[in-house]
Amino acid sequence: MSYRVRFVNYPEHYGRLWNEIMPAITGCLSRGDLIARQQLDDFEANLAKFIGTKHAIGLNSGTDALLLSVKAAGIGKGDEVVTVSHTFVATIMSIVFNGATPILVDVGQDMEMDISKLGGAISKKTKAIIPVHLNGRMVDMRAINKIAKEHGLIVIEDAAQALGAKVGPFNSGASGLTGCFSFYPAKILGCAGDGGALTTNDDDLAKRIRLLRDHGFKRDTNELLMYGFNSRLDNIQAALLDVKLRHLPEWIKRRRDIADAYEGGLRGIPNLALPPGTDSKDGYFDVYQNYVIRTANRDRLHQFLKEQGIETMISWSKPTHAHPALGLKRFSLPVTEKLSRTVLSLPMFPELADDEIQYVIDKIRDFLG
Repeated sequence: MSYRVRFVNYPEHYGRLWNEIMPAITGCLSRGDLIARQQLDDFEANLAKFIGTKHAIGLNSGTDALLLSVKAAGIGKGDEVVTVSHTFVATIMSIVFNGATPILVDVGQDMEMDISKLGGAISKKTKAIIPVHLNGRMVDMRAINKIAKEHGLIVIEDAAQALGAKVGPFNSGASGLTGCFSFYPAKILGCAGDGGALTTNDDDLAKRIRLLRDHGFKRDTNELLMYGFNSRLDNIQAALLDVKLRHLPEWIKRRRDIADAYEGGLRGIPNLALPPGTDSKDGYFDVYQNYVIRTANRDRLHQFLKEQGIETMISWSKPTHAHPALGLKRFSLPVTEKLSRTVLSLPMFPELADDEIQYVIDKIRDFLG
């Protein structure tokens, strides 16, 4: 189908960056810099500086950033890890594949982990908390870190949707043992395929992650120190991401401007809930990876907008814990379950034109009145 307003417009995005990206890519190819070369080192250094951590380690996906974080932290059989169901399955998968048990808590109206439910989920078996920073908004790390310190728990931040976000004094991915980022193409910083990174201030853990991502090899001595994985971010993707990283502050500003426009145009529509605005007075700086509205008429609105040439997305139409094959149906999470029936993500990307934004607003108003 040909859309008038895409959910993400990749041709427009890369068209604007073509003259910057192509020299970076051809530079890698002409020099044969394909795996673990200078472009990766440069991107890792620049990403760590942007986030404010000592280390950033490029990996082949955000999924592996989570998986290796849990493994490197020593979490395994007999341990429990508290997280949420309103997230992509990779969050929970990283716990299960390491032999630990996921304990799921509900989310609040902002779709982030409900801190008031956290205490009741912690037991003697609890080893870690994985807060999920969703849609470009952080979980309140001020509260998470306080609870984790009281109980002696590890914190692993799933920051796949929140690069550049802040709450209070904390940058996304900078205050946990690790921060886990995805560079899937539709992300706020996306590569041309799959990619991810892990951030940390722990020197020993950084060394362990670098071994785990490269089969367990210590390359300078060519010695195998452990069983590992093949999870390296390749140089072409790193070079592309390094170019894009320079534009990230201006892209975040544009996303926040688009969020302002949506809020101004959609405010006051009956039975339509909007995400928190940019004028937050409680210490949040949201980057709007997604702009998610909620309405009981979600499915009909989704279809109507499609008919009007507007591409939208539903994340997720079925909560992760509700899939029988995963064995998680013992959890009762009413807010999460309601969200699955009401959430709809609108087009949100820096190249979105003002007239496209207004068209989306007009059509939603036409439908919801």
